[in-house]
Amino acid sequence: MWDYAALFGKTVAEIDDLLRAALAEDAPYGDVTTRRLIPPDRRARGVLRARRTFVLAGLPLFERVFYLITSDVQARWFCEDGATVVPEQEIGHVEGPAHALLMGERTALNLLQRLSGIATLTRRMVEAVRPYPVAILDTRKTTPLWRWAEKYAVRVGGGTNHRMSLSDGLLIKDNHLALIGGIEGLAGLRDALFQEATGLEPEVEVRSLEELQKVLALGFRRILLDNMSPDQVRQAVQMTQGRAWLEVSGGVTIDNVQDYAATGVDAISVGALTHSAPAADAHFKVYPL
Repeated sequence: MWDYAALFGKTVAEIDDLLRAALAEDAPYGDVTTRRLIPPDRRARGVLRARRTFVLAGLPLFERVFYLITSDVQARWFCEDGATVVPEQEIGHVEGPAHALLMGERTALNLLQRLSGIATLTRRMVEAVRPYPVAILDTRKTTPLWRWAEKYAVRVGGGTNHRMSLSDGLLIKDNHLALIGGIEGLAGLRDALFQEATGLEPEVEVRSLEELQKVLALGFRRILLDNMSPDQVRQAVQMTQGRAWLEVSGGVTIDNVQDYAATGVDAISVGALTHSAPAADAHFKVYPL
């Protein structure tokens, strides 16, 4: 039995509600094709294989989809989440009523391929910056209602979760600054921000070295460098001299992430991990028993 709360930070009931909604979306009135072609007592085995190389993520959800259709299923896995699988490698199989396997196939595959794609891109990013003491962070640029699963995939790939929601971190971004009069307006709120006993240390977004200098002068110790080039980030690191934790965000790709890591920043946040990762390629073939 998977420990869903430990893996995803959700109760089984919460996860089941979302999975049932996904199944209902795909088969609101049942699987009319299978119902007309396959006897209800026919049993089968569905074999999950990789088509291409990827980092596996999402097996607990893949298995749970079928269980929610019927508890009369048994799964056997030959790999774990986090493993790198290669073309035609058998990941595992699910046995049970053929109707259940055919009804759950697409929902289960969609989830596994999506999460594995995120884990794979994250792993590539993490490996690219391995020579440097820098963390690869995700963002809130996730699929509505499925953030918990997509951030799980980031962790599987070796990345680090940034804030899970707006409630988890005090991040002062450009739109906030625009509404309070910029960094000058922020200066008037500084004391209140530091005195609030929330346990959340404020982080401020800056878009230029001039803004960085002003924020450092105000004593902020967490700063987000937004849409700066690697050369600008390198200058920012030199200017900061260890006085603040620095995060880079904006325009980071697999092609330039190492350039950013080499600047000496503490963290690199990459929205592409969850909003642009290509789905992994896997297939689920069903065989009669």
